[in-house]
Amino acid sequence: MRNIRTLIWFILFICSACRKTQKIVSEDQWADYRKAYGLLTTNKDSAFFYFNRSASRSVDKEQVALAYYNMAMIQSDAGDHYGAQESLTLSLKSLDEHRFKDRNYLATDYNEIGMTCTRLTNYDQALKYYELALHFADDTTFKPYILNNRGNAYKKLKMYSQALASYKEVIPLIDKRSTAYARTLTNLATTKWLSDRHYDAAPELRKALNIRLNQNDLWGENSSYANLSDFYFDRKPDSALWFARKMYAIASRLQSPDDEMEALQKLAILSSSTEAKPYFLRYQALSDSLETKRNAAKNQFALIRYNVEKNKAENLQLQKENSEKGYQLAGVLLIAVLGSALGALWYRKRNQTLKLEAENNIQQNKLRLSRKVHDIVTNGIYRVMNEVEHNDEIDRGDLLDKLEVVYDQSRDITYEKDQAPTDDVAGKINTLLNAFKSKSIKLAIVGNKTTLWQHVDSKITTQLELVLQELMVNMSKHSQATQALVGFESDNKSLMIIYRDNGVGLPADVQFGNGLQSTVSRIEGIGGHLTFERQEGRGLQLQITIPLFSDKTYV
Repeated sequence: MRNIRTLIWFILFICSACRKTQKIVSEDQWADYRKAYGLLTTNKDSAFFYFNRSASRSVDKEQVALAYYNMAMIQSDAGDHYGAQESLTLSLKSLDEHRFKDRNYLATDYNEIGMTCTRLTNYDQALKYYELALHFADDTTFKPYILNNRGNAYKKLKMYSQALASYKEVIPLIDKRSTAYARTLTNLATTKWLSDRHYDAAPELRKALNIRLNQNDLWGENSSYANLSDFYFDRKPDSALWFARKMYAIASRLQSPDDEMEALQKLAILSSSTEAKPYFLRYQALSDSLETKRNAAKNQFALIRYNVEKNKAENLQLQKENSEKGYQLAGVLLIAVLGSALGALWYRKRNQTLKLEAENNIQQNKLRLSRKVHDIVTNGIYRVMNEVEHNDEIDRGDLLDKLEVVYDQSRDITYEKDQAPTDDVAGKINTLLNAFKSKSIKLAIVGNKTTLWQHVDSKITTQLELVLQELMVNMSKHSQATQALVGFESDNKSLMIIYRDNGVGLPADVQFGNGLQSTVSRIEGIGGHLTFERQEGRGLQLQITIPLFSDKTYV
C-alpha cells in the first residue's frame, strides 16, 4: 500500500512538472531551418529531414514556404519530380499573392513547378506556370531564367517562332559577357537550326562556348558540347564525336549521370563498331545504378515525411493530454497508469505493424522495378547490342532512335504509363524478331500477318512483345541453336504462338530464373497458357495459347 501511495505522488509530481514546462517556448524558431540549410551540400537526406520538421513545426508562413521549396529542390535533384511538385504546391499554400514580399517567392515556386512539368514532358502545362512566374517576377535578374525556360518549352513543342521571341526578350536584360548571355545565345542558335536545318549555328554555338570557358562555367560547357555534337552529327561526324567525348569528360567531372548517359548515347552511335560496345556496357551499368539510387531516394523521402508527421501528431496528442491532466483521486490515477501501460503495448504493436507494412511495400516496389528493368531496359539494350554485333551495315539514325526509346523507358521506369496502341503490330513484331537474326542463327517467322492482330487487344500485344523479346534473348544467350522458328496461328477464339529451335533444350530439373518466371507470369496475366516440350539435347518446343474473347481483366 505504501508503494502505491508513493507511485501516485510521483505521478502527480510528473503531471505538475509537465504543466509547467508546457509554457516554455523555444527562443530560436529558425533553428531547424538553419540546420537543414547547413546540411544541403553534405547530407541531403538529413537536410530534407530538418526542412520537413521546420515546415511542420513553424507558424511562420515564410519559413514554411522556404522549407517546402528547399525540399522540392532536393527531391528534384534525386529525380523525384512528382514529389517535388507536391512540395512546391505546399510552399504555394503558405504564400499570399496579395502580399508584396511574397511575390518573388511565388515567382520562384511557379518557375520550379514549370521545370518539373518540363522534365515530365508536360510542356503545355509548363508554359502556364512560366507565365504565372513572369507575372510575379519583379526581380529583373530572375526574369531571364524564366524566359529561357519558357523558350525551351516552346522549342520542345516545335513552336520555334514563339521560342525565338521568348529568347530575344532576354537579350536586353543581361550582360553580353555573362554566362546568362551564353545560355541565351546557345538557345537562339539551336532553335534557328531546328527550324531551318540549313542554318549554320556553329559560329554562335562556339561563341557561347568561349564565354563559358572564360567564365569557368562547367555546366554551360557541358551544354555547349552537347549542342555542338548534335549540330555536327550529320555534317561532320568526326567533329560530333570529338564534342561528344568532351561532353562525357565534363559530365563525369560534374558527376551528372543523366548527362553521362546522353554523352554515352552519342559516343555509341558515332564510334566505330569495335569501340561502341564498351559505351553500351557503361550505359547499361549507369542506367541500372541511377534507377536504383533514385528509387531508394524516393522511398527515403516518403519515410522521412511519415516519421515527422507521426511525431508531430504524437506531440500534439501529448500536449493535449498534459493540458487536461489534473489532480485526481488515487484510484483514478491507478487506472490511468494501467490504461497507459495497455496503450503503450498497443502502440508498440501498431508501430511494428506499420513498419512491417512499409518494409513489405518497399520490397514489392523493388521486385516490380526489378522485373520492369529486366524486361524493358536490360532485354532492350541486349537487343540493340545484338544488332550492333551481327549487323555489318548499321543505320546510325535508326540505332540512335532505338537507344533513345530505351533511354526514355529507363527514365520513366518508375511511372505506370499505358503504351499507345499501334496499327502495325505485325511490323513491330517482325522488327523485334529480326533483330536477333545473325550469321550463326537462322530464324524463320511464319503467320505474322496484319489480319492476325486485328481483333487482339493492345494490352495483350504489349505483353506478348515483352514475352517474345525474353524468348529471343534466351535463344541468343543460352540455347546454342543454329535454327529457330516462331509461328503464329489464330482460330478467332484463341491466338497460338509456337516456338521451336534445335538447341540444347531444357533439362528435366531446370530451375526457372527471373526472366522465365516473368514470362510465365505475363502469359498467365493475360489469361494465357504456356506448355513446354522437354527434349534435352534435342532442341526446345513451346506453345503459348491465349483466349481472344474473355471477361478477364488483364494485368
